[in-house]
Formats: sequence, structure tokens, C-alpha cells
Amino acid sequence: MIHLCPIADILPDQVEHLLDGAFGPDRKSRTAYRMREGVPAIAELSFAAVQGERLLGTIQCWPVVLLDEANGLTPITLVGPVAVDPAVQRGGIGQLLMTHMLAAAQSHSVKTMMMIGDPEYYDRFFGFKSAATQNWDIPGPVERNRLLARCNGAVDLPAYGRIIPHPAFATVPDFATQDTSA
Repeated sequence: MIHLCPIADILPDQVEHLLDGAFGPDRKSRTAYRMREGVPAIAELSFAAVQGERLLGTIQCWPVVLLDEANGLTPITLVGPVAVDPAVQRGGIGQLLMTHMLAAAQSHSVKTMMMIGDPEYYDRFFGFKSAATQNWDIPGPVERNRLLARCNGAVDLPAYGRIIPHPAFATVPDFATQDTSA
């Protein structure tokens, strides 16, 4: 039986080993790593899937903001990586982790999320779309159709802006209610 738990319950070396297996040892050079550089993951939205003592998958979320042309800040939760042990990929573990994280995000009133991922999969199952992100500047290369966003409720996202890490939003309560007008 697969059990979901906070990723904090898993040894960091186990998580790193899983991520290397799922994405390769060069994974830290990817754009998604640059977007979250220097900030801790949001503990309330980061989970692990385990079976007995075996780590099967993880999902992590990170606090970033969209800095718009008027220097306004829109808090966004960066989703990913969603990693599954290659030996059990395509068995629904990633979907289980995403569904669990989205429920936790809703319970914490997280409004906006983004990720880099397969647009067909993440739109079909989870409502992540590329329409709002086409003119966002991010710190590295990305196929524009793979830069995806999802909003819970009515949220007006700026059409233009730059994604930057934001340590002030490291916990969900602060992230969900932070006054970004300063």
C-alpha cells in the first residue's frame, strides 16, 4: 500500500537519489532550479509517496513571485519537481502526488501555481495551461508551451513580468496572505 507523507519525513539523501534517478544527475542545471534558487520548499505542499521503506515519488513546491512591469509582486507557487522512481513510473504515483498537493493547496487558499511540464498531461488532468505565461521572463530556456499556470478562483495574472524566487513566502500561511504592495 502506498502512503503519502510530508517530504520532511524522508531523508534528504533519499530524495536526492530519487531525483537523480528520475531526471538525471544534470537536473540542477535546468531552468526550474534557477527559478527557486535560494528559497526553501513550501513544507505544507511538499510530499513523498512511500511503500514500506521504499521511496516511490516526491512532489515539491516553492515560493516565487511574478515581478510585473510596475514592480508589483504576484505570489505564485512553483510546482515541481514531480519525481517518480523510474521502476514504477506510469503507475499513477505522480498523479496521486499531484492530486494530494492540489487538495493541500486549496485547503491553504493558494491562488496561483505554475510549473514546467507536459502541457497535454497537466492541462487534461490538473488544469495547468500555457496561455497566461507566454510573455513571462524566466531565468533560463524553456519551451513556451511547457511553462504552465493554474489559478484557483478569479485571479488576474499580469501578462508580462519576470519570475523570481521569493523567500518571504516560504510558508503557506504567509504565502497565501502576504501583502505584496510594499
